Amino acid sequence: MSMIDPSAKIHPSSVIEEGAVIGAGCEIGPFCLVGPKVRLSDRVTLKSHVVVTGDTEIGEDTTVFQFASIGEIPQDLKFKGEETKLVIGKRNRIREYVTMNTGTEGGGGVTRVGDDGLFMSSCHVAHDAQIGDRVILVNSVAVAGHCHIEDDVIIGGLSGIHQWVRIGQGAIVGALSMVTSDVLPHALVQGPRAELDGLNLVGLKRKGVDRDDINQLRAAFQMLKQGEGSFKDRAQRLTEDFDSDYVARMVAFVMGESDRGFLTPK
Repeated sequence: MSMIDPSAKIHPSSVIEEGAVIGAGCEIGPFCLVGPKVRLSDRVTLKSHVVVTGDTEIGEDTTVFQFASIGEIPQDLKFKGEETKLVIGKRNRIREYVTMNTGTEGGGGVTRVGDDGLFMSSCHVAHDAQIGDRVILVNSVAVAGHCHIEDDVIIGGLSGIHQWVRIGQGAIVGALSMVTSDVLPHALVQGPRAELDGLNLVGLKRKGVDRDDINQLRAAFQMLKQGEGSFKDRAQRLTEDFDSDYVARMVAFVMGESDRGFLTPK
């Protein structure tokens, strides 16, 4: 039996399958389909013609616009029908024609989206992707399977993120980029084959980051660019030369596990 809070507003043309949970204050517009394992938290809005299926949880105050497909099975030939999930956080805006898929057994079983994100029309979030808070995917961005996108990342329109790529906190990717390697925190990436082109200084200033931290990040970036030894050797030495949480976060990212290598300063 479906559990539908009496305060929810559901258009009579929509289908709520047995077992679905609909929270207080939810609004479900015309011609939507909500599957039997779906859980909509309080005040979720489905505009119209939205399909939410699979073992999918959508957090409070999230709005999903028309013709989005949320929680469908992965576009992965290795998927054999195993029980996997999609977990979406609070206050997200998921625009028209966005697709988000559940996970796979081989990738951990859960696709996860954080809070306060903006997913513009026709974006795709593939199986087992891990998306942080306050992430913006501009129109037609495609995030492949197993990617990790950290907090406060902006990815420009029509960009593609290769499977297993990590994008560090606060980075910005320009439009029409194909990102095939990991992106440092607070980096600026652009170009058809996605080259590392400095730091996201505009983003750092907009967030009110202290000038000293920005200067230390800039100096650390130059050492990564021009120092001796391997990229990881140069990153490790940064811990000895700088006293900044932002530099420390960059070093931790570089020293973390990577399946794709890094975009490195030219």
